[in-house]
Amino acid sequence: MSYQTILAIGSGGFIGAILRVYLNGLISSNVPHELPFGTLGVNLVGSFIMGILIAYFMYTTLFSMHAKSFLSTGVLGALTTYSAFAIESFFLLEGGYIILALVNISLNAFGTVFMAACGFYITKYFLA
Repeated sequence: MSYQTILAIGSGGFIGAILRVYLNGLISSNVPHELPFGTLGVNLVGSFIMGILIAYFMYTTLFSMHAKSFLSTGVLGALTTYSAFAIESFFLLEGGYIILALVNISLNAFGTVFMAACGFYITKYFLA
């Protein structure tokens, strides 16, 4: 891996991590909840954007390899929060909130796949 690729991923990760904290806080402070909707929202938005980007990457030559790495591995890799989702789900289970934990796991697992598909197919529709 070239130093340019590493720099692209690292700088994208810096931006994605800041976006994650900002969006998570924004959602959490505006949506009363027992479920961790901030993490869910970040994961859904990030998955939708990943679908859009992958479609762009497949159907256009607009992005260089470094731009692809910056956006997908860097920004979206740091934006989406699987480890936060995992520990929040664990704490719900440990706290005895079995139903909430299962809802959280289902929404994150299926919702993110659904949003990635939506982003991909919407973008493919406009590009193909």
